[in-house]
Amino acid sequence: PAGMPRKPGMTRADLLGVNAGIAKNIVEACAKYCPNAILGLIVNPVNSVVPAMCELYKKSNLDPRKICGVTSLDIVRARKFIHEATGAPMETIDVPV
Repeated sequence: PAGMPRKPGMTRADLLGVNAGIAKNIVEACAKYCPNAILGLIVNPVNSVVPAMCELYKKSNLDPRKICGVTSLDIVRARKFIHEATGAPMETIDVPV
């Protein structure tokens, strides 16, 4: 994971600022020490942080397609929320992203 969860009272912009900084440190280290690696970032907001990190990779002349956003965590959270709200068995709940 590259970041922290949103805390009460935190805006989406606050979360973006914190998590983009954390992701930036990780991506810069990977660019330097393992530039051929494929990175799977578990970070929120994934739709904002991942494109920014791809731009960072481009500036290092690296392939931005090697940075992927992982949404599995959001799916797991959504499934748990639906389970708690409805009582449906977890294995029967499908939340496509």
